[in-house]
Amino acid sequence: MARRSDHSRAELREIIIATGHRHMEEVGFTHFSAREVAKRIGYSIGTIYNVFGSYDGLILAINGRTLALWRDHLARRLAQNGDDASCDEGHTDRLRRAIIAYFEFAQRHRHAWAAIYDFHLPEDTPAPEEYQAQVRAIFDIVIAEVRLALPPARQDEAGALTRSLLALVHGHCTFAMNGTFAMLGEKAPVEAALQRVREAVAG
Repeated sequence: MARRSDHSRAELREIIIATGHRHMEEVGFTHFSAREVAKRIGYSIGTIYNVFGSYDGLILAINGRTLALWRDHLARRLAQNGDDASCDEGHTDRLRRAIIAYFEFAQRHRHAWAAIYDFHLPEDTPAPEEYQAQVRAIFDIVIAEVRLALPPARQDEAGALTRSLLALVHGHCTFAMNGTFAMLGEKAPVEAALQRVREAVAG
């Protein structure tokens, strides 16, 4: 690792986020250690807190990196096979790809994905606007797909419906990953989630 004088603040921030994200991918939020990150990069823990302000600031930056990766994965999944949203069958296929993207990302980045939900700021502390914007970036992609799948008379429902559908898909994904669905005999959780989404959109 180079001496601290060899890194600008922006470079150091990127080094910490990249190293922290790798550590989060390896051990998950419960076992994450800012001191371990500091050790890996050859800086003091005080340097990390100087850059991010606090432990919470560090975790938000790492989770923000995960959200950016997730957004990119979702966008790539939806871009496959071109834009086929010109008919009802196309809408269904795009929603299926969005659901698959959710499961894929969670499975490939299990610990980092779970950290988004495991970490909580104090109740009286809102997330920074930059972080909220990263969450909205994913939500906006999904809401656009749900809106396309709804008939014109129901398109004003897209926001509220998308929030519920994300919770539905998240629940299916979590049950699939923690073994609950296997115990319950569900062998096709992606298709089960898609069927529930179809019913909600059609309803």
